[in-house]
Amino acid sequence: MTTARIALDVMGGDHAPRAVLEGALMALDSFEPVTPERLLLVGPEELIREQWSALGGSPEVGFLDAPETIGMGEKPAVALRAKPNASIPVAMGAVKAGAAGAVVSMGNTGAMVGAATMILRTLPGVRRPGIAVTIGFTPSPITVVDMGANTAPRATDLVEYAVMASAFQAAVLGMPEPRVGLLNIGEEDEKGTALTKEARALLAEAPISFIGNVEPSELFQGKTDVLVTDGFTGNVVLKLVEGFSEFLIPRVMGAAAEHGTPVAPEAIGGLVQSMSYSAYGGALLLGVNGVVIIGHGRSDATAVSNAVRVAAQTLDGGVNERVVAALAAGGA
Repeated sequence: MTTARIALDVMGGDHAPRAVLEGALMALDSFEPVTPERLLLVGPEELIREQWSALGGSPEVGFLDAPETIGMGEKPAVALRAKPNASIPVAMGAVKAGAAGAVVSMGNTGAMVGAATMILRTLPGVRRPGIAVTIGFTPSPITVVDMGANTAPRATDLVEYAVMASAFQAAVLGMPEPRVGLLNIGEEDEKGTALTKEARALLAEAPISFIGNVEPSELFQGKTDVLVTDGFTGNVVLKLVEGFSEFLIPRVMGAAAEHGTPVAPEAIGGLVQSMSYSAYGGALLLGVNGVVIIGHGRSDATAVSNAVRVAAQTLDGGVNERVVAALAAGGA
């Protein structure tokens, strides 16, 4: 197990800084590999020291001063140039300098991807990083990549995503040979766009357990463990699933109550959690030279805690080392 630190962006997200600090406390209480010495809290140092102390936090955590903050609505490229001392680029700088091995933030996704790509650079064999989201639709979790980092990929990018997500599944989720599917409009080889047709041929030759095309409806049927797609489609799928669950579940509960069979909220709590990737710690930015976890902007303390947990698991599982080895062995 590595002792590399986890740089936690205290100012990221809609409920920062309190929810982030409470999430850090939960992670320390819940996950043995997460120790105070491994946490590096990044943000306006005086503010976070004061709030951390008020919450009863351990004095053994580290603090890294970052007086500026990139807002959720700011344009990433503009904000990164204008705010070099913001918590996101400062946290990335800590990883580049070797002071940390991972960055966790619930903040601006575009700024996270941009800062990681510019400051950390990509791993050997990786052209463009991809956002991998793990969701528990089925009895075993499914990792979908890309969810928005690369909206116009090449077919070779999709192969890299498949190899990287397979390494993540093996190291963190304990699946030695995860099944990999390519999101498409039909199972037949001839279906899809020029991109998916080319990617399918390349994936069939890659050192992974490729099962072929997977239709969107099969996302909920446990057919695959890793699902590969372009960033535009993946982001649409994620937002559609999240929005539909928020629409459907209250409607079902309301209809049941109207018919005299009210459903207790706690009875469907597990279902609600299964539709949210925050239960699995947010999204992993695969392909950069460091561990980068991007949480949902609406994350509460539990989601932050899970994000810190996955950062530790990804570091301790040597995911990036596995990715580099797999790509070198012919996965690109």
